[in-house]
Amino acid sequence: MKKLILTLLAFAAVTVSTRAQDVKPILLYPDGIPNSKPAPADYAETGSKDWAWKVVTPTLLPYPADKSIATGTAVIICPGGGYGGLSMDNEGYSLAKAFNQIGVSAFILKYRLPSDLIMKDKTIGPLQDAQRAIQIVRIRAAEWGINPAKIGILGASAGGHLASTAETHYKQVVIDNKSNISLRPDFAILMYPVITFGDLTHQGSKDNLIGKNPPQQLVDLYSNEKQVTADTPPTFLVMAEDDGTVPVENALLFYNAMVKAKVKGELHIYEAGGHGFGINNSKSKEKWFDWCKSWMNSNGF
Repeated sequence: MKKLILTLLAFAAVTVSTRAQDVKPILLYPDGIPNSKPAPADYAETGSKDWAWKVVTPTLLPYPADKSIATGTAVIICPGGGYGGLSMDNEGYSLAKAFNQIGVSAFILKYRLPSDLIMKDKTIGPLQDAQRAIQIVRIRAAEWGINPAKIGILGASAGGHLASTAETHYKQVVIDNKSNISLRPDFAILMYPVITFGDLTHQGSKDNLIGKNPPQQLVDLYSNEKQVTADTPPTFLVMAEDDGTVPVENALLFYNAMVKAKVKGELHIYEAGGHGFGINNSKSKEKWFDWCKSWMNSNGF
């Protein structure tokens, strides 16, 4: 029995490894990374299966849905980590797998983390990568069997700030877009997102993106509740009331701005769950992903 168990574990490990190898990263900028400076010798990407730090070369990890159940919908996933790291497993791979199971193709964005050491302007670095990811998926939609009018963006925590920036700043084009490809996501999903850079912000995310003493104009620009307009894409938000890292008011501020602008969406707040619960909130039997699936269905996504 012991030998059988060890054999099965070994087989499982090989299977997981093989699946990881099957995913071929797509370089966002094969002809040169914009807004970049040569990385110092001691600045190199590090990480593990679960996390990534000091991303110098941004990539897109494609997880196309199986053709037998594919809906033609795609979602670009922005992991969180306070703009200081990327939670690749909890807020990346696990989410991609869940979307694949409902016929949605997923693309995990390994975006550059803002740093004056590798960027000329760190405040736009992550947004450049998000816009480029949308551009790539829209350009290559037919290749992946994707409807170019059903491309959304998802972000968790600081990744939620990036996703909410992508959906509210899409007219602020910070990449080369001579073909005038639409950079507007068709929908957005924000998980316990950092939204405001005001009094209720997550200080680490704010400091990492715009610095510790930013001008008020920059604070307002990246306080995304102030950037919602009638053209903001439909948005689904989920958060826990007892989030001790990002105040729950962040989701409330964004949703209130959506209501004022008559933007379609849903807001779900768990009584408990804390921060970073990922695909499953262990404090509740209710599955936010089921709510999200229903919302996507009702909106034709």
